[in-house]
Amino acid sequence: MSVRDANFNAHAFRQALGRFATGVAIVTTTDTETHSPIGLTISSFNSVSMDPPLVLWSLQNSSTLLKTFLTSNRYNIHILSADHMMLALQFSRGTQEERFASLDFTYNDFGIPRLPESCMSAYFECHNKSQYLEGDHHIMIGQVERCTHSDSMPLVFHAGTFDLTPSSLKKKQ
Repeated sequence: MSVRDANFNAHAFRQALGRFATGVAIVTTTDTETHSPIGLTISSFNSVSMDPPLVLWSLQNSSTLLKTFLTSNRYNIHILSADHMMLALQFSRGTQEERFASLDFTYNDFGIPRLPESCMSAYFECHNKSQYLEGDHHIMIGQVERCTHSDSMPLVFHAGTFDLTPSSLKKKQ
């Protein structure tokens, strides 16, 4: 149960949050029980610290993958490049088998699924450092152990839809 102003408008809050453009990422891990690849699309990714190198992302408490990510020691975060909107959609629905179907993924040194380089703008291998329950989400803190990036433009999510190029760049082209 939460306490808030009776006049608080949750719809307006959601719309206001949508005005903040974010990148789109896929987080992957390996199920500790079945050893099968697990992944989902997120837009809640951010840096936390440079020393040590920490990032965060959040997962809804009602997610069927919550237990898997809470108990996994490691995960990979793949920042999608602008031309991989369909991959973002693929990892936002369907079964885990469907999400990884026809995808030429590999495993990193720790056995965590790694998406093809061609679909990433950046990549982070993380140790699952800590998690915090806040409201209707768990905040996941990952300590980055390895990262790479490319020159490709990132896929952007803004105002409830995908945006392939930030508007400031569109004006320059």
